Amino acid sequence: MARPAVQYACSECGYAAGRWLGRCPGCASFGTLVEEVAEPSRERSRAAARPLLRLVDVEVEEAARIPTGVPELDRVLGGGLVPASLVLLGGEPGVGKSTLLLTALAAISRERRALLVTGEESVAQVKLRAERLGGAERVEILAETELEAVCETLRSERPDVCVIDSVQTLSSSELGSAPGSVAQVREAASRLLRVAKESGVATVLVGHVTKDGSVAGPRVLEHLVDCVLQFEGDRYHAHRVLRAAKNRFGSTNELGVFEMTGAGLVGVPDPSEVFGRTVEGEPGAAVACALEGTRPILLEIQALVAQTDLALPRRVATGVDPKRLAMIVAVLSRHAGIPLGQADVFVNVAGGVRIDEPGADLAIALAIASAARRLPVRPGTAAFGEIGLTGRLRVAVQSERRLEECAKLGLAQAVAPVGTRARGRIRVECAETLRAAVRVGLDDAAAHGDRSEADEGAASGRAAAR
Repeated sequence: MARPAVQYACSECGYAAGRWLGRCPGCASFGTLVEEVAEPSRERSRAAARPLLRLVDVEVEEAARIPTGVPELDRVLGGGLVPASLVLLGGEPGVGKSTLLLTALAAISRERRALLVTGEESVAQVKLRAERLGGAERVEILAETELEAVCETLRSERPDVCVIDSVQTLSSSELGSAPGSVAQVREAASRLLRVAKESGVATVLVGHVTKDGSVAGPRVLEHLVDCVLQFEGDRYHAHRVLRAAKNRFGSTNELGVFEMTGAGLVGVPDPSEVFGRTVEGEPGAAVACALEGTRPILLEIQALVAQTDLALPRRVATGVDPKRLAMIVAVLSRHAGIPLGQADVFVNVAGGVRIDEPGADLAIALAIASAARRLPVRPGTAAFGEIGLTGRLRVAVQSERRLEECAKLGLAQAVAPVGTRARGRIRVECAETLRAAVRVGLDDAAAHGDRSEADEGAASGRAAAR
């Protein structure tokens, strides 16, 4: 009997080698190559050549999207699930992936056939969660981990929507590796993609994540699927954020916000009310008006500046790109006259939200300047704009929508770059440089009030001494 061929595959990128290597040549990761049995070679049959078509002759049938019944999920998907599509949902354990998808299946099952394939939980455990959420009585369920059985069920039953929780639990009997290995995950994704396209089933795969937050398994898994969703959040915050890392049928800039309650996940239609509230007169806090896809959202930026004895001051960012923070600190020191060379700078986005767009640069700079000078930002003020290395400000995109969101929350004014047009009742304080924006955005009246109170206290102390 011939000995089965053994190969070593990288658990991060799927690179395969004939011997074990300490470092993967594909993604340069250390200790990620694992042993697996290579697939037996199959004789390829020659197929007859098919006639070619021109794109102008191709007929496209516009299939209506399937609404999930969860508006925040539909927003990120681009309007709902596309029939015969394959969606990958990743997130940390306990973030609420199964709860979110069971809520969507409960809403879909009222008008369409919805199937849940569970490999991690028993049928009884799923029913307990369904009773807590309510309305999931019509959802069909299958407890199965064999890939061939799942594919055959989808071909025979042909449900409208199928959720597989999770793809790492499926295994094929044709492969000798363990469930969750690179070969098993790759085989499961490719077969489910073929079944979804042939049977017209909108399939959602639940995937585990690695330590850095990316979807576990080979990178080919993300290339196979049509949409990759990331569910962010932790058990210490009640709010969860849903983003699209890849979407062939919609935008990847949309954002969905959920709140974890006793009855499951509830969408937050107005996240600015949750993340954009600040305490007036508090130094080191500013309101940023960021843009996530087509949705403007107000976020509270918190900053702390403290003197340090370290040779290299720390620049710690939570929810902000650390490289972006280092650039903003350098521009503040060089062009705004705020000395930060001997100070630690900490920046945090309240609520556990992450922002990546350049339009939030000005609010981050105002929060740092407020903490450094111990002056609060003017009451009822928001800020948005991109900061350049020369200290000049660039106009942020879709400023009209940002100003409308600021007015909706009841803010009085906004600090923005020159060229931003005022809209509605909100006043726009335009600034050409970062130095001018800091001068306009900080509340000098509070500083004068503090000085007058200190002078009165000193005068009363001198009078008491006499």
